[in-house]
Amino acid sequence: MAIKSLSIRIDEEMLNKLHVVADYEGRSANSEILILIRDAIEQYEEKHGKIEFNS
Repeated sequence: MAIKSLSIRIDEEMLNKLHVVADYEGRSANSEILILIRDAIEQYEEKHGKIEFNS
């Protein structure tokens, strides 16, 4: 699996709060974002079914 880069715009207060949460969990902000995205996808798939791509 290739690793891709994604740039986001985020207001300063939200970014600061993200760093607090990430530090509390012992993770980098990037790792925390990846976990939040993974959890959101899992919740979506639980409700709507597995996301599949046609090759």
